[in-house]
Amino acid sequence: MLKEATDEKLMEAVAGGDLDAFDEIVIRYQAIAWKTACRFLGDSMEAEDVAQDAFLRILEAAARYRATGAFRNYFYRTLTHICIDRTRKRHPASIDDVPDVPDPLPGPPEILIDRERRARVRKALDTLPPNQKAAIILKHYEGLSYAEIAEILGVTPKAVGGLISRAGASLQAILDHFQENEKF
Repeated sequence: MLKEATDEKLMEAVAGGDLDAFDEIVIRYQAIAWKTACRFLGDSMEAEDVAQDAFLRILEAAARYRATGAFRNYFYRTLTHICIDRTRKRHPASIDDVPDVPDPLPGPPEILIDRERRARVRKALDTLPPNQKAAIILKHYEGLSYAEIAEILGVTPKAVGGLISRAGASLQAILDHFQENEKF
């Protein structure tokens, strides 16, 4: 029965003390939590800590949770705020790769080129202000709509457009700079 329940119904059950319902929430969102945090923070171990922290906060707030919107947005909002707080407390540190399931088709040259491209993008992302970085990650990596991102970040959809536009321009300039410096 839990597998068929909506996230919002599961949260109602969690508020009533049903830890099996919370386990189902964790199962549904643990991969997303880790991947998003890892992309944001660039550190797989810290991403694990952030994901656990997000789930702990959601569990602690279950009694206060009200399904006024999609639970998914509530989840991303919690996770994103933790990532932003962590970013503000430290200087960003990049890793070479966000671990993903490797595609078995590309050969060594393609893998190296892709790895270098992703490292450049990650370095460029690390230079962005936290809200711009969050908007880019939620839009381009997580596939969320402007309305969903607006709800998560607590801004208007128009503001999300501005964040993404400014971030895109900054990323383009930084990546162009990387490419120009490579020619020498």
